[in-house]
Amino acid sequence: MPGLDVFNSNAFGMQSLTARLLDQPHKPMRIGALGIFQSEGVRTTDISIERQGNTLVLVQTTARNAPAVQNVKDGRNLRKLSTVRVAVEDTVTADEVQNVRAFGSESELDTLQAEIDRRTGRMNSSVDATEEYHRVGALKGTVLDADGSTLFDLFTEFGVAAQTEVDFDLDNAAPASGALRRACTAQIRKVETELGGLPYSNVHAMCSPEFFDDLVAHPEYRATYLNWPEAAQLRTRAGGQQVRVVSFGGIEFEEYTGTVGGTAYVAANKAHIFPVGTPELFISRYAPAEYFETVNTVGLPRYAIMNPDGTDPRHKRTVRLQSQWIHLCTRPRVLIPAKRT
Repeated sequence: MPGLDVFNSNAFGMQSLTARLLDQPHKPMRIGALGIFQSEGVRTTDISIERQGNTLVLVQTTARNAPAVQNVKDGRNLRKLSTVRVAVEDTVTADEVQNVRAFGSESELDTLQAEIDRRTGRMNSSVDATEEYHRVGALKGTVLDADGSTLFDLFTEFGVAAQTEVDFDLDNAAPASGALRRACTAQIRKVETELGGLPYSNVHAMCSPEFFDDLVAHPEYRATYLNWPEAAQLRTRAGGQQVRVVSFGGIEFEEYTGTVGGTAYVAANKAHIFPVGTPELFISRYAPAEYFETVNTVGLPRYAIMNPDGTDPRHKRTVRLQSQWIHLCTRPRVLIPAKRT
């Protein structure tokens, strides 16, 4: 039978807590489910991204034996970015555990583990929602904190200007013939220009409900899919979630309804267009937590630890769930904001 001081057993060490946490089903929500972010653990809290441009120029002809045109060298720049810490705690008191343990029982440790796992799972759901919020921010080019302040302005970090918001004019009662398809093609061309020849599989757009509803009601969209079986297939299963996705003009438009605490991840009447399938375009990096056990180790997506402040009170224990991450787009000019009207 486990001893009374179960908190000092290996079952509540950081290694065991973290292992049980990582073994739980992960709920990455829609952006995480798309799998567009390439994720890796790193050994440092800072990451460096080196960019070298691919400069193409027209070469002037020269006479034979004349000096050749000098090559234009690509500029190189190194950007250093720091990961951010997300940590949440819960406290278990002696009174809350008081009636869990029965004298002579051999299951009190398992019961206490279940309680700790339940609380850790709740905290993990909040961290999942926060991670999704940061990833959506990376799709917009600006990653915001929970209070609305800016954590990363990717356009400033990489020294480029944001794309101008495009108006799809979806509420036009009498749109010009082919206007919607031309608008889609124009955005695809912008993406291809900014990728500079890098491969991509498709162009995707995360839309607010208002944008999505007006898109599928647009005369040009309806005329394209009228009497097609695909017209009814607005609801599909993807990533274990019910989603609404339609394809038009070479872009996959998806309704995104994520909200937490009244904050919509995609604002009303807006959409965000981005390419999918380009290597290392969207990246997630996880750094080690701030504990002696994790110094210079490869970072994990989550860490769980008991009593992180090092105290040993007799009436309570604190469980902390922590992540140290950064989510970003390495070519923010490919991100195109759009509006319904």
